[in-house]
Amino acid sequence: MDKSGPVMARIGVDGGRDVAGRCNCAPGFEGCYAIIPAGGVGSRLWPLSRRSRPKYLFDLLGQGRTLIQSTYDRVSSLFGTGQVLVVAGARHVDPILEQLPELSGDDVIAEPVARDSGPAIALGAAIIAKKYGGDRVIASFAADHVIHGLEGFERSVREAIAVARSGYVTTIGIAASRPSTAFGYIRQGAPLSDCRVEAPTARMVERFVEKPDAITAQKYLSTGEYRWNAGMFVMRADALLSWLSLTMPRMYDVVMRIADVAVDSPDDMEETMARLWPGVEKIAFDYAVAEPMSLRGGVAMVSGDFGWDDVGDFSSVATLLPGSRQDNIRVLGDSGNVVTLDCAEDVVVSGTSRVVALLGVDDLIVADTEDALMVAPRARSQDVRRLVEVLRSRGHEDVL
Repeated sequence: MDKSGPVMARIGVDGGRDVAGRCNCAPGFEGCYAIIPAGGVGSRLWPLSRRSRPKYLFDLLGQGRTLIQSTYDRVSSLFGTGQVLVVAGARHVDPILEQLPELSGDDVIAEPVARDSGPAIALGAAIIAKKYGGDRVIASFAADHVIHGLEGFERSVREAIAVARSGYVTTIGIAASRPSTAFGYIRQGAPLSDCRVEAPTARMVERFVEKPDAITAQKYLSTGEYRWNAGMFVMRADALLSWLSLTMPRMYDVVMRIADVAVDSPDDMEETMARLWPGVEKIAFDYAVAEPMSLRGGVAMVSGDFGWDDVGDFSSVATLLPGSRQDNIRVLGDSGNVVTLDCAEDVVVSGTSRVVALLGVDDLIVADTEDALMVAPRARSQDVRRLVEVLRSRGHEDVL
């Protein structure tokens, strides 16, 4: 493959270099690093998910591992245990380290204020480039997603790495199994001929589109040209940083200055983050990098033919949890405290020692926690975020 690639040629990135040293990564993942942005509150899962304890710290599948633990298990098995960097809010660093004792304090970057995934991924890339060189490939995977079919996941990531080495920002487009209105979509373009051998499914990205309404989602599905946007991005560190230096110079300057401190004067990291981080733009990676670069022919996509869900609301939780008893009630928590009669398809989060009793209701969400109870039709799962905004406007910050 051409190692300069269209994006690198345009923004002046040098070609690849040999990888120095060895790692405990899977074969073919040498010189590659994973970044896990652990941000967001998951407000559609309120009252379970809170600012103080976001959804990625919960075991939403009842399998004994929280979402961030499962994410770490998945990526560290490929990239190696020493090649995973987590970016999270300062208040969440201690619980993350408790759940992931494999990480050292240097493996978790503490954000004094949330600035979304754009700056988080950029900072991780800047630190990795400073430590190991800009030719390293970085891959970003959200802390709170669920994936089934690890062989398919590994295959897609390998393809994405091959494309990224050519200079493209590469995303993994998930095969859409239904006309979902909860996910964004990617419209795929022409096959990427220069990566055909190592990445047979690679295609150019024509554009990213926001969450559609039901009619539009059905149209997308019927064309066969659209895939779900899972927010997984793979790229060379220097390709990302060079793009930011041209398009978002303030963000570029901040992350490069912080990276210098992180590597050369780590004892000053907390003070530097507190001083510089609040001034950086708050923007998602999609808006800062993926969408504008796609309009210039700099973004490619490989197929992701594995099970994926961002567990964005209680309806998603319902599809992932097994049903209980003959009435198919989904229970997250102590099912012994949940009693139902003539009910079906309800989703119950039982987070207390109280008995939750339901009579003759269908398709409800019942989320019971120590200080808040939420009841809603399952069809309104996406609107729980609106309810959170109402609670905030009425002064109920203590339960958010």
